[in-house]
Amino acid sequence: MRAVLQRVTRAAVHVDGELVGETGKGFLILVCAMGGDSEIQAEKLAAKVAKLRVFKDDQGKMNLSIRDIGGSVLVVSQFTLAADLRGNRPGFSTAAPPGEGERLYLHFARALENQGVPVATGRFGADMAVSLVNDGPVTIWMDTDAL
Repeated sequence: MRAVLQRVTRAAVHVDGELVGETGKGFLILVCAMGGDSEIQAEKLAAKVAKLRVFKDDQGKMNLSIRDIGGSVLVVSQFTLAADLRGNRPGFSTAAPPGEGERLYLHFARALENQGVPVATGRFGADMAVSLVNDGPVTIWMDTDAL
């Protein structure tokens, strides 16, 4: 699985003008299941996110995890993270098929909740409007193949 984590003070996602998910201080996570991924990758990614120490401590150093600060997460499906950029028009054939991608996206969100992190989600496959206030900015790209 691939993910882009953005440390935020707040983030929200709307579909057709309706608020479907939001978070306060924590992460906006854009996530993509790749072909061949399984629940193991989703759980591995969730465990890494829950332990990642990128929030400031009393000395201003990135030393605290999302659980340490009592933060929450907004998880949004993002198949374009699978983009193949060899040409001028990206291809997305390495992304998991839609049914499998949705299943793993939701499994990742549940696995993160099981790590003690409150989670809100977008709506898989929808045309979403995502807004955020990036904190730092701190933006981290993750791939379970590299964890």
